[in-house]
Amino acid sequence: MAFSLNKIMLIGNLGKDSETRFTTADNFSVTNFTLATTYSFKNKNGEWTNETTWHNVVAFNLSDFMKENLKKGKKVYVEGRLVKRDYTDKDNVKRYVTEVRAERIIPLDSNADSVKEADIDAASTQEPEISESTEADDLPF
Repeated sequence: MAFSLNKIMLIGNLGKDSETRFTTADNFSVTNFTLATTYSFKNKNGEWTNETTWHNVVAFNLSDFMKENLKKGKKVYVEGRLVKRDYTDKDNVKRYVTEVRAERIIPLDSNADSVKEADIDAASTQEPEISESTEADDLPF
């Protein structure tokens, strides 16, 4: 048996309000949002440069508190695993998506009344099959 590790931890800001849909078969809630992380470095001229990376994040069966508080600009910590999948869009074109399947989300804004954590128990929550009906039509890049 081969062992491996697929773990991703991000701290960043939401690019837009989260969107929640429900699967038709099992009525799972699927929450999608984009998260921006910024890497700062000095370029060859010695000037600081910022490089922003956008991450597509998917979380299953989040609490209402989390769904209502995942708003544009909010800073959050996301922990999960990286997943690559493909689907065929409405024009019959095969698309490939890399996304973070969130297992833990923690709001980091200091103005939050109380910091709550969304811990998603991966062992007890089955991930539904994602079809093109749960796809985001537009990507931020």
